[in-house]
Amino acid sequence: MIRRLKYHEIDFEKYTKCLDNSEQKNWYAKKEVLDQLSANWHILVYKDYEAVMPVHIHKKMGINFVHMPLFCQQLGVFSKVDDSKINQQFLEFLRKKYKVFLYSFNDKNTFEETLEKRKNYIIPVSDYPFLRRKIYFKGRKSTVKIAQHLKYKEIDFNTESLSFIQNNFKGLAKETDWERLKAYLIFLSKNNSLKLCGAYLNETLINLALVIVDQKEFSLLGLVNHEEYKNENGSSFLIDKILNHYIEKKSFNFMGSNIRGIELFFKSFGAELHEYCFVENKFLKRFS
Repeated sequence: MIRRLKYHEIDFEKYTKCLDNSEQKNWYAKKEVLDQLSANWHILVYKDYEAVMPVHIHKKMGINFVHMPLFCQQLGVFSKVDDSKINQQFLEFLRKKYKVFLYSFNDKNTFEETLEKRKNYIIPVSDYPFLRRKIYFKGRKSTVKIAQHLKYKEIDFNTESLSFIQNNFKGLAKETDWERLKAYLIFLSKNNSLKLCGAYLNETLINLALVIVDQKEFSLLGLVNHEEYKNENGSSFLIDKILNHYIEKKSFNFMGSNIRGIELFFKSFGAELHEYCFVENKFLKRFS
């Protein structure tokens, strides 16, 4: 019932049609995005592309593992209507045929068994004045108000903005991770899918939001903060300005997090919890 197809075997016309008509449609599963983020990916297919599941293959020490590509939060099963029985078949096939290091499903996928979950936060399309007046946490409203001395500006992706990102982006463990982020940003920019939203103190750029622009949603790839100006509340200022400009047309996806302080920051703008299931091999994690 479920087949495994390597990249050269995939009918991408059928794959894309399945994604476009799916209940779970998201940014990460698009062919062009996976081509950029994953050097090696397969798909699992149910019947004649009635449901599909992209799988990233990572090779380490000569062994192929299923892992999540860097900068890719969720994949999972894509189908016209989410079906826990079919999803369970995909999960069991994945476990049987692959060594699974980590695989994250999407927030629409349900299963017949209980899986571990991670947190994501999304603000749906909303009325901005109501959102700020009634939904923002009291403390967040105060912080945004205090930061109004800053200036909001959307800037181009160029040498100057790239330099700011490189000097201030946190959380990249290796130099190769930075190179992969840079390549991803170039890819997003060339495909008109990147928006850079800056907070300025006088003429100095102090905060930069890296936003992925999809048809119906903005997704926060990163908030880049200049350490010397952390007391200026630039991050709060930026998120508020982005919501002011766009939340009545597009939802805003914060892309995580399970870290308590970051989670509270997202929730303080009225973001709603969207959990997604994942499977992880703790032994392989220690081995890696």
